[in-house]
Amino acid sequence: MQSINAQELHQRLKSGENILLIDVREPHERQWVHIGGILIPTKIILQYPNLVPKDRPVVFYCQKGIRSAITIQRLQEKYEYTNLLNLTGGIDAWQASFPNYPWDL
Repeated sequence: MQSINAQELHQRLKSGENILLIDVREPHERQWVHIGGILIPTKIILQYPNLVPKDRPVVFYCQKGIRSAITIQRLQEKYEYTNLLNLTGGIDAWQASFPNYPWDL
């Protein structure tokens, strides 16, 4: 599984790269903090994998990077995804690296 750290993700987003961010948490978790992108909880992604594009980089994230890693692993086991990256450490790592950065990119 490919991963990306908060600093690299920040750099790639600032450069204008066409990255899709997918938050795999539940809706009630997102209301507290998020870093942008779209919300598609893990259970929905696994039911409807066609929601995840294969033609550009997709970064999955959650609070700590565990659920997002599991989601990627399951998608890669069943489907031929090669463009998925896990945000190492999740939102917690992003917040530690960029405490004053706007949450909604």
